[in-house]
Amino acid sequence: MATNDYLTVTALTQYIKRKFDVDPYLGKVYLTGEISNFRLRPHAHQYFSLKDDHAKINAIMFRSAFEKLKFVPETGMKVLVTGRISLYEPSGSYQIYVERMEPDGVGALYQAYEQLKRKLAQEGLFTAAKRPLPRFPKRIAVVTSPSGAVIRDIITTTRRRYPIAQIVLYPAVVQGDAAAADIVRQIQRANANGSFDTLIIGRGGGSIEDLWPFNEEVVARAIAASHLPVISSVGHETDTTIADLVADVRAATPTAAAELAVPVLSDELVKLQQQRTRLFNAMANRIKFQQERLNRSLGAYVFQQPQRLYETYVQRLDRAQQGLKQQMQTQLQGWQQRVQLDQQRLIGQSPATRVHQAQQQVEQTQARLKTEMRRYLTQQEEHVAQLASGLDYLSPLKIMGRGYSYVTQDDHIVRRTQELKPTTATIHLSDGTAEATITKITPATEDQQ
Repeated sequence: MATNDYLTVTALTQYIKRKFDVDPYLGKVYLTGEISNFRLRPHAHQYFSLKDDHAKINAIMFRSAFEKLKFVPETGMKVLVTGRISLYEPSGSYQIYVERMEPDGVGALYQAYEQLKRKLAQEGLFTAAKRPLPRFPKRIAVVTSPSGAVIRDIITTTRRRYPIAQIVLYPAVVQGDAAAADIVRQIQRANANGSFDTLIIGRGGGSIEDLWPFNEEVVARAIAASHLPVISSVGHETDTTIADLVADVRAATPTAAAELAVPVLSDELVKLQQQRTRLFNAMANRIKFQQERLNRSLGAYVFQQPQRLYETYVQRLDRAQQGLKQQMQTQLQGWQQRVQLDQQRLIGQSPATRVHQAQQQVEQTQARLKTEMRRYLTQQEEHVAQLASGLDYLSPLKIMGRGYSYVTQDDHIVRRTQELKPTTATIHLSDGTAEATITKITPATEDQQ
C-alpha cells in the first residue's frame, strides 16, 4: 500500500468530528446523569463530567448559558441537561456542550432557593437580632408596585386604623429580571431619606417565578442592611420567601402588614382616657391616704408634748459630752507626759549640755596631758644626766686629770713610738702643754706588749 493511502491523525479526527456535527440525532441530546469533577469558575466557562453507573462523558457549559442558571451545580447532583454532542479535535475526545440544565426531580428555582437559604442561614442573617417596630410611627415607607392591590390595601387599612400616619410609596418593579435591582434601589432610597419609622416591602401572590425577585441574594442583603425595621408581605400566607426570613416581621397579607405597622387610633384614645382616669383615681387615693396619715401624725404624743421628742437625745448628748471630756483629759495627760519626756530628752541633747561635757573632757585631757608632759620631761632629764655622766666619765680631760697626757708632733697625736721623730714634741697635760725634745726612743718588747 502506498504512503498516500494512510490518513493523518488530524484528518481522521476532522472526519469523525464532521460525522458528529452532521448527525441529526446528536445535534440536540437530552441527557440525565450525575455531575462529577465540578469546580466552580466564577465568570468563566464551566468544565465537568456527567456519569452513571457504567459510563462517563465530558461536558462543557459556556459562560452565557451558565449565567442563566437559577441554581449552583454541585458534585454528586443528579441533573437533566440539554445540549449537542461534538468532538474536541486537540484531544480527540467527544463531549457534550450543555445548553440547559436543571436538577433531576427538583425545579431549578427551588434548588436555587434552598441553596441560598442554607448559605444565608450559615451566615446568621435569619437568626440576627430583629429590630422592634415603633409603636406610634409617623411616616411609613412602602416598596411595592404602584398599580397593584398591595398599596391600596395598606393605605386603606392605615387610614382606617391610624389616619395620622403618613404613607409614602416607593414604586418598584416586583416581577421580572430587573425587579431585584429596582427593589434594592428603593430600599436604599427609603433608608437614605432618614425620616421614616417603618419600611414595608410587599407584592401580591403568584408562582415561584413571579415571586423570585424576593428570593434574590441582593434583596436579602439589602433588607438585612436596612436601619429601618422591615415588614415583609410577599405572596400568600403559604408562600415563604427569603425576604420574609430576613425581615424583622413577616406579614401574611398587605392588610396584616399595615395592622402590624400601626395601632388602632380609637383604641389608643380609649386607653389614654382609661389611663387618665386611673391616674386621677390613684392621685385622689394617694392624697386621701397622706391626709389620713397627717391627721394621725398630728394626734401623736410628739406633737402634744414636743419636749418628749428630744429628751432622749438630750441625755445622750450629756453622756457624750462627759465621755468626750474624760477622753480629752486622758489624752491631755498623755500628751503632757510625752512632752515632759521629750523635754528631758531635749535637755540631754541640748547644745549647751553637750558643750559643757566637751569642755570637761577637754579640761581632763589637758590635765592628763600636763601630767604626762612633766613625767616625760623628768624622764628625759634623768636620761640626759645619765648620758652627761657617761660622757664626762669618758672625757679626755677627765682622764688627763687622773695623771694622763698625750703627745703631739707636727699637730698630729703620736700613738706609737714609730711615729715619733727625734725632734721637738708637745706634751699635753690637764692644765697646759710642755715642749720636750726627743732624745731617745725605746720601743716596747713583745713581752711588754
